[in-house]
Amino acid sequence: MARPKTEILYGFHPVCEALRANRRALHAVLVRRGRQGGRMATLRQLAGPQNIRIETVDESRLTEVTGHDEHQGICARVAPLPFSDLPDVVGAAEGAGRKAFFVLLDNVQDPRNLGAIIRTAYCAGVDGLVIPRDRSAGPTPLVSKASAGALEHLPIIRVANLVQAVQQLQKMGLWIVGLEGGADQSLYACDLKMPLGLIVGGEEKGLRPLVKRQCDFLVSIPHARVFNSLNASVAAALAIFEARRQRLPAEQTTGGGGA
Repeated sequence: MARPKTEILYGFHPVCEALRANRRALHAVLVRRGRQGGRMATLRQLAGPQNIRIETVDESRLTEVTGHDEHQGICARVAPLPFSDLPDVVGAAEGAGRKAFFVLLDNVQDPRNLGAIIRTAYCAGVDGLVIPRDRSAGPTPLVSKASAGALEHLPIIRVANLVQAVQQLQKMGLWIVGLEGGADQSLYACDLKMPLGLIVGGEEKGLRPLVKRQCDFLVSIPHARVFNSLNASVAAALAIFEARRQRLPAEQTTGGGGA
């Protein structure tokens, strides 16, 4: 299915982060009539240098344009988010002197889970996110909203075949670690300091067998009690930040932003 030529971002953070990232064209910004304060000042400060028109409209117009009332009084008509190429993102990490760190998603279909994973990945310094073209949530406005706008910054690589993407990363020197509930090896006992591709499975079935067979290691998150598996975005957050903890020098493992 062809991607639309434009889409509607909504919410303060997605629109402002799209302006900051400047990765896609913004054609117009609509704000609710009477909206003032610091957020409007920030929006105007970001939009001004890019000569982007800010149009004041009634709230009913925002609801009409977005199709719902979750717009927070702001939306923007934008071009679709551009996808990145796998070799380019690996090369950028290596050029910056980093060991590449990718997250790959296997059948994560809930857009809110995808948004939460993107937000975590961006905050943890992940270089890029790999998602399949089929049977996967895509980078929609809902995902940008769920990511608090982090989608606008993190390179997204969309592939036709996840297994082939895994093999491509392995040829480029990355080790592939799959997050699997039944794995014997604990996440916390696995060395994650090497060039890394971390694969997180979908909400219902986890990693597909063919994807599991491509992994260099399978790891699980130890549970204190026997219960259903963790939500995909929660499991991803634990694994991503464990990798970050291991990969940072000891003096850089404290501090950080708020929730």
